[in-house]
Amino acid sequence: MIIGMLGAGHMAQTLARAWLPAGHQILLANSRGPGSLAELVADLGPGARAVTPAELVDADVLILATQWVQTPAAVAGVGPLAGRIVVDATNNRFGPGPTDLFDLGGRTSSEVVAELVPGARLVKAFNHLPIPYLGRLREQPEPVALFVAGDDPEAKAVVGQLVRDLGALPVDTGGLVEGGRLQGTGGGPLAGHGRPLFAREAEAILAAR
Repeated sequence: MIIGMLGAGHMAQTLARAWLPAGHQILLANSRGPGSLAELVADLGPGARAVTPAELVDADVLILATQWVQTPAAVAGVGPLAGRIVVDATNNRFGPGPTDLFDLGGRTSSEVVAELVPGARLVKAFNHLPIPYLGRLREQPEPVALFVAGDDPEAKAVVGQLVRDLGALPVDTGGLVEGGRLQGTGGGPLAGHGRPLFAREAEAILAAR
């Protein structure tokens, strides 16, 4: 698939390095323009390309790999995303501490993001693990769970395959709101463990609820 990365920081680079060997193409865009990504794209090698945010609409899947405060402006630069599969990998966080969270008034982060991408087929994923683990999932002694939440079954299935291509197992946590709350930073029972949860552990947590 063609995977678009809105943002070119640690999250985007980690996922790109894991997906390129699986045969996917990666489009990277940031606020500073394609020229600022020339060195990174050369390092990533064939299959990676720097583009403008507006060119990300050509991607089969768009990953929001932005910091929380950057997300509204970054998404606005892409343009309309109705009908597109968009993966919300953001967290409403301003620091590393457990309480370093922006107050969303009881809403989940994906409810806020959904308002920024009206009509998009939004999936919440890749948000609950420390980023370095996302590039080392195949090194774990048994299958690791990566959580996927959303209201569009077909979009979740596409993202689920991308999870498998990372070397993990997709675990469906439900709809965008309920599932997003389960895996959300700052209190979700599936997040905040500081390490990957094995698939059997995640399924046990979900079964106990």
